[in-house]
Amino acid sequence: MEYIKPFVVAEIGCNHKGDIEIAKRMIKVAAIYCEADAVKFQKRCNRELLTPEQYNAPHPNPANAYGRTYGEHREFLEFTVEQHRMLKEYCEEMGIVYSTSVWDLTSAKEITGLNPRFIKVPSACNNHEELLKWLCDNYGGEIHVSLGMTTRREEEKLIRLFENKGRNKDLVVYACTSGYPVAFKDVCLLEISRIRENYGDQVKQVGFSGHHLGIAVDVAAYTLGAVVVERHYTLDRTWKGTDHAASLEPEGIRKLKRDLLASYEALSYKSAEILEVETVQRDKLKYRVH
Repeated sequence: MEYIKPFVVAEIGCNHKGDIEIAKRMIKVAAIYCEADAVKFQKRCNRELLTPEQYNAPHPNPANAYGRTYGEHREFLEFTVEQHRMLKEYCEEMGIVYSTSVWDLTSAKEITGLNPRFIKVPSACNNHEELLKWLCDNYGGEIHVSLGMTTRREEEKLIRLFENKGRNKDLVVYACTSGYPVAFKDVCLLEISRIRENYGDQVKQVGFSGHHLGIAVDVAAYTLGAVVVERHYTLDRTWKGTDHAASLEPEGIRKLKRDLLASYEALSYKSAEILEVETVQRDKLKYRVH
């Protein structure tokens, strides 16, 4: 296997708590301290995405709610297109890639207008054919798609859609288990190998979107062939919200990037039977056959 330099995505998602100044601080920390390659937000048109019943229902976990209803909660955490434009410009100023997950057709159209390097389709929407087809037809960048809570049949249908649109070589698919957080036994890293074996020649790259605790398994994901490693990111895991507990704080993202780069350097065969670094030790220590 030829290893490509790992690409780390720090998913801010909605962990900014609806505060654009917190969002900008998260971008700055991710870029300068963590040295992540990209940050990713989320964009929803909640009236389009949710049924009236869902919009007006109470939040399932009131302790994490930012509004009286689930719809109000989601609206509180939503940035406008103009705010996303500001965040993209700030990312460019900080030297980090901006991206966003889009959950509906309206959001896809809005974010496409900003022309980010890549757009993500979350696991929850990877069977939204109208959304996928619109992106294939109207957006020229990479399209990243997570495969959490997805059947093999749905997975196959997704790949075929991109092939039929001639966009499969712009497609990055992520192995993913959709839980917050996910126990190690449910991370199922060998799904990366399965996806590579089935679709590695058909898609641009395979990634890994992890919702587990710590960073122990991310290096393993990379060695199995996940070039893009995405982790939820927060400034404080104790903040109010459903994603913070399954997120990494800045030190975690920094160490993740460090360990992945170390693995990238180490994943090679010896260029000679005896490396230069070994020569002195060989002359000093090697048992001599007379």
